[in-house]
Amino acid sequence: MHLKLLLLTLFTYTLTHAQVAPDKYWVRFTDKNNSPYSINNPETFLSQKAIDRRLNHGIAITENDLPVNPTYLSGVENTGAVLLNASKWFNSVTVYTTNPSVITAISTLPYVLSVESVNGGGISVENTKPFFAKESLDKLTDDSWLKGNTSGQAYNYGQAFNQIDMLNGIALHDLGYDGEGMTIAVLDAGFLNVDVLSAFDSLWINNKIKGWKDFADPMNPDIFGSHSHGCGVLSTMGANLPGQMVGTAPQADYWLLRSEDAGSEYLIEELNWVSAAEFADSVGADVINSSLSYTTFDDPAQDHGYSDLDGNTTIITKGADMAVSKGMIIVNSAGNYGGSSWQYVGAPADGDSVFSIGAVDPSGNYASFSSIGPTYDGRIRPNVVAQGSGSTVISAWSGNVVSGSGTSYSSPITTGMVACLWQAHPDKRNTDIMDALQQNASQSNNPDMLLGYGIPDYFQAHTLLSLPVIHEINLEIKVFLEGPFNGNVMNTNLSSILPLAQPYDAAPFNYPGNEQVNILPAGNIVDWVLVELRDAPSVSLANNSSVIAQSACFLLNDGAIVDTSGVNQVSFNLAITDSLYLAIYHRNHLAVISSTAITQIGNSYSYNFTISGDKAYGGALGYKYLSNGFYGLATGDANGDGLINSLDKNEKWNNTAGSSQYTAADLNLDTQVNNIDKDDFWDHNTSFISQVPQ
Repeated sequence: MHLKLLLLTLFTYTLTHAQVAPDKYWVRFTDKNNSPYSINNPETFLSQKAIDRRLNHGIAITENDLPVNPTYLSGVENTGAVLLNASKWFNSVTVYTTNPSVITAISTLPYVLSVESVNGGGISVENTKPFFAKESLDKLTDDSWLKGNTSGQAYNYGQAFNQIDMLNGIALHDLGYDGEGMTIAVLDAGFLNVDVLSAFDSLWINNKIKGWKDFADPMNPDIFGSHSHGCGVLSTMGANLPGQMVGTAPQADYWLLRSEDAGSEYLIEELNWVSAAEFADSVGADVINSSLSYTTFDDPAQDHGYSDLDGNTTIITKGADMAVSKGMIIVNSAGNYGGSSWQYVGAPADGDSVFSIGAVDPSGNYASFSSIGPTYDGRIRPNVVAQGSGSTVISAWSGNVVSGSGTSYSSPITTGMVACLWQAHPDKRNTDIMDALQQNASQSNNPDMLLGYGIPDYFQAHTLLSLPVIHEINLEIKVFLEGPFNGNVMNTNLSSILPLAQPYDAAPFNYPGNEQVNILPAGNIVDWVLVELRDAPSVSLANNSSVIAQSACFLLNDGAIVDTSGVNQVSFNLAITDSLYLAIYHRNHLAVISSTAITQIGNSYSYNFTISGDKAYGGALGYKYLSNGFYGLATGDANGDGLINSLDKNEKWNNTAGSSQYTAADLNLDTQVNNIDKDDFWDHNTSFISQVPQ
């Protein structure tokens, strides 16, 4: 009987009729209560590089980042089971035992949610793993399809020239983007002889192999003496034999992770993969290459049906999408099922966040073995393609350059170039990198189910990512001025004498804007204010050189700042490099700047200066508590120099005292320059200094 795997959520998936592999079981836990780990101390379970990835891309550390409770693992181990691989994302562990009573003991533990049944399904071992069936390694044949030149400025690629040049990747290498500083985790079936072959000497000599781990057989780890598949895969990225073969990311760092058991095909390999992806995340990998794909198993009860390939069902696809949510890029082979009864991509290439890679021949034509789309829910697959027929790879047995075919090679060729592109744009998110490649691929305007969006142009993607991104900034601002504030709102006494043109065109503001109105658009206007945006990595560095936009606006009596319509939000269209800080200027109140970067909420960038003294950078040094829980700009800076001192009184107030006019000496904005301005405001605020960085 064919049993489809139905995953409702990561934590409701249950296997009831089949072992994940002979004598291996999947144990899931109820919770992570009483864990010795805390999201407030991520350095105990994540490397600094993994933490930085989250910080740089605004990714929160959550409970699913916490390792499995070690007390729970010890309890399972104490039953006599051998622990294989834990999964923090699934809150589970795989175990080995030949004793049914051990499984019974595990199932009775109070923190165990479920254990896979001991009742194994039928066994039908195939001679060749489905994914490897159409892959091949051959001697190099006629190379007439190679271009006459096999070198760029940085590398002599030899026989690998075509597979990199097809992607316009040599231009990135020549700019110095060859993977340096990027970390690639390679999840595969084994890395036979990678530790001794000369093609990888530069990786070892330069400490580019950061480590390795065996998830397929943790009891008897054998990374470099097991299957050869990962050697060929790694070579397309990391090999460096000048004049013979240079990979797409020869200067990247690599983690070699064995998750695939090449001798059998069971569901446990998907669980191995997830544990390996979690490990890759924790050590700070930027990109994962997975030249693996799953559809059918040695136990037919575990087979995936087409309906399972919907991006949300299989274990491995769930895990891959989770990995992407942690900020990594998952580059995965589409599969080698093209032209067969099962022609579609396998798991996890169906994941909606996975970058799935199909194969073309050296001329850029569809390779007949390459799996196609759509996914069961109708999405385009593969995402893009690279050379996977007649690819140049290293033989694990001879160490020679040979020809390989399979999406196993188009995937890592892509992975290396993805790492180079991301190296050039470390500020971009994983989704930005993938989107840029699809937008610049050969079929971007007309994607299909054979080649997806087509062959990407990595240099054009680099150019696109280098362009400033224009953001529509709609400001929802609220601020109070101390002078006209009367308890909950501000007076509008100036409305009868307000100028119709902005008043900040002269020193010390020297703002050249031409904002003006024919008549005041509303009766609730307090005065003109000057709004300024600064682009800087931190507020302390948001000085005058970081100003990117200014606008003279109206301040309404409820504290809202609007444009000259009297009702609409202040808007800008801007390119932002770092973070955005908001400064507010008034003619005779001390300027303030937001203490934190303003961020988008809904369709607006909102910031309310009135609700806390901490909303203005520098707080009480240049900002003032008013009353009723409200804060506002301190009045008294009549000459606009950022200081409230004797100059404001002597130069401004003394010269206009007793007058009734629109003047900076009118500190409470009631149209009268009198002793109230001097005694009740200026005198109380002397020594206040604006905290806006200069």
